[in-house]
Amino acid sequence: MVITKTTIQLLIFTFFFYITSSFADNPTYNVETLGATSDGDTDCTKAFSSAWAAACATTEPATIYVPSGRFLIENVNFSGKLCKNKAITFRIDGTLVAPSDYNVIGSSDTWLKFDRVAGVSIYGGMIDGRGTDLWACKNSGKSCPKGATSLAFYNSNNITINGLYSLNSQMFHINIDNCHNVNLLNMKISAPANSPNTDGIHVQQSSEVVLMNSHIGTGDDCVSIGPGASNLWIENLACGPGHGISIGSLGWSLEEAGVQNVTVKTATFTGTQNGLRLKTWARPSNGFVKDVVFQHVVMVNVRYPIIIDQNYCPDHKNCPSQESGVRVSDIKYEDIHGTSATKVAVKFDCSKTYPCNGITLTEVNLTFKDKPATSSCANAGGMADGTGVVQPTSCL
Repeated sequence: MVITKTTIQLLIFTFFFYITSSFADNPTYNVETLGATSDGDTDCTKAFSSAWAAACATTEPATIYVPSGRFLIENVNFSGKLCKNKAITFRIDGTLVAPSDYNVIGSSDTWLKFDRVAGVSIYGGMIDGRGTDLWACKNSGKSCPKGATSLAFYNSNNITINGLYSLNSQMFHINIDNCHNVNLLNMKISAPANSPNTDGIHVQQSSEVVLMNSHIGTGDDCVSIGPGASNLWIENLACGPGHGISIGSLGWSLEEAGVQNVTVKTATFTGTQNGLRLKTWARPSNGFVKDVVFQHVVMVNVRYPIIIDQNYCPDHKNCPSQESGVRVSDIKYEDIHGTSATKVAVKFDCSKTYPCNGITLTEVNLTFKDKPATSSCANAGGMADGTGVVQPTSCL
């Protein structure tokens, strides 16, 4: 299925209908009733696990309620393996906080993990990864844990997150991996500009993912899109600080799933490193990126507003003197305007082996210090639509 505006409206209507109906006359499990203490210091992991087990034991739509206060949780796995329920809602009025000692969860992949679940909704609340001390350790050059992603869904279907605030994750804030039909609505994600590897939302091996009406500011990509992502719709996004929206990095593996049918519509990037970036390793690969639309985007002092980099090779390791095998085609930029922090506002640095093709620029108007910016092209094919302004002048 290809995502359209009508599809999105139907998904959102269905979500709110479900939320309204599921809170009434269905079982509700209050984590405080099950032993959680809202002081931010007492470990509440057992109470949350008990609430999940109780909700999973019934086939009726069920609600897990988190009242106001701060609830300390260590690593928890909300597994759907033995779960009978396909309609569990987390209604959160309080804050879930990670342990103050980053070592407690820092060596695990994920802090709050959902695996093989269906029909799970998270409504409201905050999750606080308390990543500050771990970032300081990493930035000091000491030996530190990798850090945990705050919230992840793996191998799951029909997921909705609405109104959640994710603060200071150790690593990625939210990871969507091998999922289908995911709605991320009214999100707020926040970490300082110098926080390492704190991507806002990462999506890979997943389809029918919608991100709408959200504000993301991090020390890495606001949104990163990995191999196997298809049918993504991102609309009304404010990004900054951070590294912008990145498709990639792709092409690390020879055998790698492609990325296709991605739409980014109505977005603003403020003071970010990149705006709209596509990044592939300079390595052999059978991966691809195709059918991508970037539309109605505002750039405010963005270092690289539009960039395709197919020669990504940090520190010249693992890919010297190689060419990217990722095929890039049919990428459209429509109504992109604002200011660049560098003179080269549009850069297409494509693979010599498999040049980019089908790039289209329409109504692009980017300036540098109140003057026209410039563009740079290598191995890039396409056209500038003659019906509107294209500035900087196309080098395609």
